[in-house]
Amino acid sequence: MTIDVLEKELKENKLNSIYLLYGEEQFLIESVLKKIKKIFGELLTGINYIQIDETNVDNLISDIQTPAFGYEKKLIIIKNSGLLKKEGKKKNQKMQELKAKLNEYITENIDQIKETTILVFLEDTVEKQNLYKTIDKSGIVCEFTPLKLANLMKRIKAICNAYKVNIDDSTLRYFIEACGTNMQDLINEIRKLIEYSGENETITKEAVDLLCIKQINSIIFDLTDNLGKKNVKEAINVLHNLIYTKEPIQKILITLYNHFKKLYIVKLSEKYNRNLAESLNLKPNQMFLTGKYKTQSNYFKEDELRKIIEELADLDYNYKSGKIDLNIGIESILCRYCG
Repeated sequence: MTIDVLEKELKENKLNSIYLLYGEEQFLIESVLKKIKKIFGELLTGINYIQIDETNVDNLISDIQTPAFGYEKKLIIIKNSGLLKKEGKKKNQKMQELKAKLNEYITENIDQIKETTILVFLEDTVEKQNLYKTIDKSGIVCEFTPLKLANLMKRIKAICNAYKVNIDDSTLRYFIEACGTNMQDLINEIRKLIEYSGENETITKEAVDLLCIKQINSIIFDLTDNLGKKNVKEAINVLHNLIYTKEPIQKILITLYNHFKKLYIVKLSEKYNRNLAESLNLKPNQMFLTGKYKTQSNYFKEDELRKIIEELADLDYNYKSGKIDLNIGIESILCRYCG
């Protein structure tokens, strides 16, 4: 089931008996869990509300079997229990037996479970083994992958509308490009912008620049823009601002290296007529970056990009050998390619 369909069902107060919610977008998983709890109603820990994790997962079947005294149903949350994760090389025999036992129990008692219990499995990642297939057959499985740009824009705009604050699509796109695609981060930042702008006012790009905590990759885009336009002062300013915000200099070097490597890949993809998104290994929610990478690659020649990558790699080696300070080394490379 998709996230949108699941949210629609919950909006209509429809509850299933078994859920498996997993994936990278933990904020939305927690949001859905809150909705399930709200629809379920009063929660009394130990009576009609049980929380299971890897420390007490052995009790799961007995907790399902125990009646919710005084209540029609019981809500059991099973979070990061290990029941749906892939086993390592050294398999846990006890966990294997528990998985098989639980799988058999759900299969044989699904009608009773539907009458008395709501099970919600929460995981970061899952393996599609027998228990997964049983849950998929008897309940609802929903993977929470990072949202694509259009969906992110829709959700953030809905939040702005709820507070009667305006934001146009251009600014909204700029906001997401600057702050990343993690929903929790975006909500934290949009709340600041909503408070700053006020009811019936409009959020501006200037406000985003003034108030928001930008992701380092977005800042590196800014730095590279200035580098490509031969604006040495602004390029160095961006670097100094990163250092001032206590971003580790080693992380800055690695991010710069990876960024210029991607610009070089753009050049090669265009030269050999390869699929750009595949070459850059972009996730579905990062497709909007292809245009930005293309634009920035046009600032440089292929041999310039190769040379910058080599110099950044040499800088890393010389720094580890104690031959040069990273700050000075990075500034020297920036100045050389701004000239």
